[in-house]
Amino acid sequence: MEEFLKTAAPNLWTYRDKFLKSFSATFEMFWKAGLIAFAIGLLFGVLLVATKKEGIRQNLMVYQVVNAVVNVFRSIPFIILLIFLIPLTRAVVGTAINVKGAILPLVFGAVPFYTRQVEVALSGVDAGKIEAARSMGSGTAGLIFRVYLREAVPDLIRVTTVTAISLIGLTTMAGAVGAGGIGSFAINYGQNQNHPDIVNACVIILLLVTFLLQSLGNLLARRTFNRALFVRNRVKS
Repeated sequence: MEEFLKTAAPNLWTYRDKFLKSFSATFEMFWKAGLIAFAIGLLFGVLLVATKKEGIRQNLMVYQVVNAVVNVFRSIPFIILLIFLIPLTRAVVGTAINVKGAILPLVFGAVPFYTRQVEVALSGVDAGKIEAARSMGSGTAGLIFRVYLREAVPDLIRVTTVTAISLIGLTTMAGAVGAGGIGSFAINYGQNQNHPDIVNACVIILLLVTFLLQSLGNLLARRTFNRALFVRNRVKS
């Protein structure tokens, strides 16, 4: 393997330590920003579905505020958003560069997208099941956790996978403007130094990560869907 890398990607081998650090930085940005974006996006998605007109907890004021915030930040290109959030990022974490300075912009970039994805997934839940649960005395929390979130698990896994793949792209863009990671490594040691093997290696790594995420998401979504279908058929029989 060592000889193959030295032959196929000599420049990558030369900067292998920096590459590994860059990959580690990308992974750190991904999981930290991903966890925060997952929690906030899921919350906002539930709020939009619950408070919309004729929702289970209709509150048009809350709906309009959340909807407007999501629309505003979703319409801003991520590179512009990075620059726009520099003062806030410095005020919150003390720096606007490196991994530490990238988390906040990544969250702002991923949350609006994931919120819309969650909203679509939850909106697809059968209204009949919601009404049946409500007629049996389920309150707002019961409807959200026992009906909406439970019934939408396969779709939520799919949209979470899509968002995770999108977040990989955002971390690469963040790296291009000083956050470090694979994007920064590809530009500084690949493009700027005219080392195509480094650029090619970074592309291949990102493709493999994307493929693995998509495959894992499809597998989990398929298993949860089949399990839910089995339970429904068992109940009917």
